Amino acid sequence: MLFEIFTNPILFLAGISGLIVAVTIHEFSHALIADRLGDPTPRINGRLTLNPLAHLDPIGTLMLFLTRFGWGKPVPIDTYNLENPRRDAALISLAGPASNLILAIILSVFLKIISASSVLPIFYSIITPIIMFHITINISLAIFNLLPIPPLDGSKILLGFLPSNIAFELTDFLEQYGFALLFFLVFPFFGQSLISYFISPIISFILHLLL
Repeated sequence: MLFEIFTNPILFLAGISGLIVAVTIHEFSHALIADRLGDPTPRINGRLTLNPLAHLDPIGTLMLFLTRFGWGKPVPIDTYNLENPRRDAALISLAGPASNLILAIILSVFLKIISASSVLPIFYSIITPIIMFHITINISLAIFNLLPIPPLDGSKILLGFLPSNIAFELTDFLEQYGFALLFFLVFPFFGQSLISYFISPIISFILHLLL
């Protein structure tokens, strides 16, 4: 994506805006659901906001640029404030990817509406790649974060619905090796990350359904 500024500045700017919107919606949704479930920690820490500066993680944003897979600044939660800590923590984690998928669906519907309308061809030719870029980024962010590897949302979702004894054992393993495994999978060996081989087909399938 970084090289597209030289070949297509409009698409590059669309990519930047798409990243900002996707990450902001993702992290805000975590904060909103945590707040609704009784944990004021995100609100106290200034995360119950749509201000992108509160949610962007420098490394996670850079990885989104380089590999299309990344993350935002984790939303702090205190599970002691939750009625059902394991279940509610899983729901809070699920809120992020779910919000990105919902936004992608809304954008795809909007794209179908304008494609069926009598908009000016030049306007349609400009707006279409921008919207498609936003849809792709949201789907990529959602699917990537559903991977059951810490610190991604999928690990908390998985642990929230597993039997307690299995969840505790898996938590110890993931906390010890999860970040190293994630780095290995995300690092772009020979120009492409290993994780892209696993989730790119899923992303392409969802894009095919929406577009």
